[in-house]
Amino acid sequence: MTVFKSNRYTYVQVIDDDAEHTVVAVSNREAAVDVPNRARRPRPSRYRERGDRGDGFEKLVRLNRIAVVKGGRRFSFSAVMVVGDRNGHVGYGFGKAAYVADAIRKGSERARRNMVSVPLRAGTIPHQVNGVFKGAKVLLKPAAPGTGVIAGGPVRAVLEAAGVRDALSKSLGSQNSMNLVKAVFEGLGQIMEASEVAARRGKTVAELWR
Repeated sequence: MTVFKSNRYTYVQVIDDDAEHTVVAVSNREAAVDVPNRARRPRPSRYRERGDRGDGFEKLVRLNRIAVVKGGRRFSFSAVMVVGDRNGHVGYGFGKAAYVADAIRKGSERARRNMVSVPLRAGTIPHQVNGVFKGAKVLLKPAAPGTGVIAGGPVRAVLEAAGVRDALSKSLGSQNSMNLVKAVFEGLGQIMEASEVAARRGKTVAELWR
């Protein structure tokens, strides 16, 4: 067990050196982030919801534990964060630090600096898009009100943070969390504003949505 105490906060981590994974990490600054035990595959936990913080909504998509053995065994953590205002703005960020809370904070701060705008209509995306990043491929489709977000893991995190309430999705390639997040953002970047589509078709926005 490792304990670190700053001027304001205390961080505690319980580490299983044999299995090379963190059993639990807690602090009085952040909500507890636990990692699967040895009964499951010793992989880091993913998709932990942190909820509304007043200034937005953020989710921990994936937490990795990294071991550095050169010059002595040291451990650090990397976190993939997704933040949004649930009103058409969303971003993602990657943070790395010696402590879980610091990695999450860094990822969240970088995500907020890289937020993008997503055109939405009645709680869903206006048209179908395909996002591709390396081996990850994601299909996103609009859905009728009441359908909900039919997506898993990283894809759901991005859509919910952006404010999408109804959507259909399908992952067609790699399940790497970071690549999936980037593939979703590639897809969202292809969504066109209604005014742009209407102008191309020589119609008004009202005529387009009839």
